[in-house]
Amino acid sequence: MDESVSARPALTFFFPAYNEEANIERTVARAIDDVGPLAASLEVLAIDDGSTDRTPQLADELAAADPRVRVVHQPNRGYGGALQAGFANSRGELIAFSDGDLQFDLAELRRLLDRLADASHPVDAVIGYRIKRRDPAHRLVIAKTYNAIVSVLFGLRVRDIDCAMKVFRRHVFDGLRLDSDGPFLSAELLIKLNARGVRMDQVGVTHYPRTAGQNTGASFLKIMRTFRDIFRLRWALWTDRERTLGSWPGS
Repeated sequence: MDESVSARPALTFFFPAYNEEANIERTVARAIDDVGPLAASLEVLAIDDGSTDRTPQLADELAAADPRVRVVHQPNRGYGGALQAGFANSRGELIAFSDGDLQFDLAELRRLLDRLADASHPVDAVIGYRIKRRDPAHRLVIAKTYNAIVSVLFGLRVRDIDCAMKVFRRHVFDGLRLDSDGPFLSAELLIKLNARGVRMDQVGVTHYPRTAGQNTGASFLKIMRTFRDIFRLRWALWTDRERTLGSWPGS
């Protein structure tokens, strides 16, 4: 282990898992093999979001076989609720997450961790963006429109809001209030961190097509819920900014 890695604080890597029986074993194995060498101490946290297939059983077996692996089971709360559970249950001083669908090369978390460790330009969060997004055309159109709307309404200058490769220092969550249980959670988090003045940077990562499991993020109902959450947050920031952002040092 090189000196820069051994000096890093403990890292929690977590991922939401909803009906990912086809992927969860490989996701955990890749986390241990690819993320493990990037930190002196690693916790792999699987968030079982009310799965109805064999995901809970497989996750528990993986945790029983390796003390670095831990599982949180919860009733289905949606993607945002799974992320909230991950942030709340992570024990590391650094918190990273990705999805459980193997569309990212977890070894590329090194790029984000190296940027976080660059003392010449300090930041407290590093946001990945997909250099070339490998999703169906309709999802690309939805994502581009969504990013543009969030940028205009909140002044958030992030290239790829929903990219599931992000790393944070734990303290950015101190007193932070997160409300969305749906896909808007990623945007809500970045909007609020930006409004709090948290220093962030962006790093490009590789994206791969999904090869197993089913993507459920672009349903009509979830899109409507996302727009509801967008306008709720915009109104809340106008009418009660302090309560909406929560308390943090210097507020």
